[in-house]
Amino acid sequence: MSTVIKITQRRGLSHKPEAQRLIVKGLGLRRIGHTVTLRDTPAIRGMVEKVQHLVDIEVVKGSAPLFGLRHINADGTAKKKG
Repeated sequence: MSTVIKITQRRGLSHKPEAQRLIVKGLGLRRIGHTVTLRDTPAIRGMVEKVQHLVDIEVVKGSAPLFGLRHINADGTAKKKG
């Protein structure tokens, strides 16, 4: 099982550097109060570290992977056909 993190934008982007605006957009955040759920990867952690003063993070342990694995049970085992 992979770890999933919830990222919520808590502060606005006015008067912030363009690099931080692009990072927030890259995380999929659109407005204050918006929350996205992403897999916990080193790339996502690096992005969040750069804008940690603008967002809140909640780590959700033991969640199922988010991308492309619809046929895997929550415990990480593959579903049997039939």
